[in-house]
Amino acid sequence: MNDEKIKNQLVEFQKNEITEYHVYKKLAKRIKGTNGKILEEISKDEFKHYNIMKKYTKEDVQPNSFFVFWYVLLSYIFGLTFALNAMEKGEESAQISYEEVKEVIPEFNEIIADENEHEKKLLGLIDEEKINYISSMVLGLNDALVELTGTLAGLTFAFQNSRLVALSGLITGIAASFSMAASEYLSQRAEKNSTNPLKASIYTGIAYIITVILLVFPYFIFHNPLISLSFTIFNAIIVIVFFSYFVSVVQEKTFKHYFFEMLTISFGVMIISFIIGLIARQFFHIDI
Repeated sequence: MNDEKIKNQLVEFQKNEITEYHVYKKLAKRIKGTNGKILEEISKDEFKHYNIMKKYTKEDVQPNSFFVFWYVLLSYIFGLTFALNAMEKGEESAQISYEEVKEVIPEFNEIIADENEHEKKLLGLIDEEKINYISSMVLGLNDALVELTGTLAGLTFAFQNSRLVALSGLITGIAASFSMAASEYLSQRAEKNSTNPLKASIYTGIAYIITVILLVFPYFIFHNPLISLSFTIFNAIIVIVFFSYFVSVVQEKTFKHYFFEMLTISFGVMIISFIIGLIARQFFHIDI
């Protein structure tokens, strides 16, 4: 490993450390009590790591402002646990790279030890209740995605009328959201040590309705049903990306695996619904 390559790696490590320093510092300001103090301690360690690397690079490196904003935003939307899990996935790959450099720079043994200690401390901050509620949200989102993309595809080819498809899809989606919320409520009631059943059902229902609106909205904008369906497919892919990212963070699975699995399931259902819609239109001689 040549000196130039080592320096480039160190500059990249510096950027990661100073970015994480700012993230932990911002999170520490809004989290009260013991958890806030732990986050403050971790932020100081990250700044210490940054300065260790600076001794070798002789450079000042700016944080990645987007990632600072992104992880703090995730903490507001999904809670502290989700944001920390998302950031720790990035730190795991950094630690692998640290192993490659520690033979050259002795201080990296100290940095690796600190990062392992951080992981133990962060595990103690996990709030499983928030994760369970987010799981209820994803349940609603996922169910709406699979059911409604297929329904809208079938209705598009059966009716070939954007307004009629929009109205049918909206009514179907809202009715299904109440059904899904009720199912989640009963499911949570039946489980021991579950989250608040009412809250879980509300999260599920809201996530379902938001997904319904995203998928049905193009049919209220465009008169051509095929153009509407194209935008619905685009919105569905955005939802799948969101869902896959969530699962990859919370369950520590690969993003690519869940993305292609969800894409295959959702679009498989949609293609089957296309065919059913065409057959229904021809068989029943529907012309609207």
